Amino acid sequence: MKALVIGATGLVGSELVKLLLEDDHFQNVLVFGRRSLGMAHTKLEEHIIDFNNPSGWIHLVKGDVLFSTLGTTLSQAGSKEAQYQVDYTYQYEFAKGASHNEIPVYVLVSAPSANPGSRFFYTRMKGELERDVKKLNFKSISFIQPGLLSGTRQIERTGEIIVFHILTTLNNFGILKKYRPIHGKTVALAMIHAAHSKYAGINRYEFEEVFDLASSE
Repeated sequence: MKALVIGATGLVGSELVKLLLEDDHFQNVLVFGRRSLGMAHTKLEEHIIDFNNPSGWIHLVKGDVLFSTLGTTLSQAGSKEAQYQVDYTYQYEFAKGASHNEIPVYVLVSAPSANPGSRFFYTRMKGELERDVKKLNFKSISFIQPGLLSGTRQIERTGEIIVFHILTTLNNFGILKKYRPIHGKTVALAMIHAAHSKYAGINRYEFEEVFDLASSE
């Protein structure tokens, strides 16, 4: 299989690329991004692209499965408009290109409670992306909706660190176990298993289901 990845420099994306390179089911791993991963592998093919210029990369978007892990934070983006461009526009335009080129399988890291009608900007944005991706011509679409992510990031997020410690403490007392933090590698494993799933159509995995999917065979 040939896998395509966007968002490969992020927490989940970096773990995903490592797993794909080790997975014998995948012969080629194509990574599309704004900067290099800084690594070399016989299976790895990198394309540094301008997401604002689809005509420069759409002809390269060909393969068997598209993994989409692209995303940023409001503080990193600088404004809601800039975050929306990365989290919605770039991801949707790339998905649209993949659909146009008849890539059959699409796996997206979304967010719990994603809803286009949400009054909260972040979950509304994620819901709009899910809504519009569902209209594209993929044979199989999987939305992975994990809880709080844990793992080593290139840029630490102070707010997430605080919530992580609070949740971990509560989990130790058996409270809010459903919402326990999940490691980026676990999410990446779940994405790969979703890509191998025999279930066509729309599939959604949230919280505990992501753990279950990651441990499935």
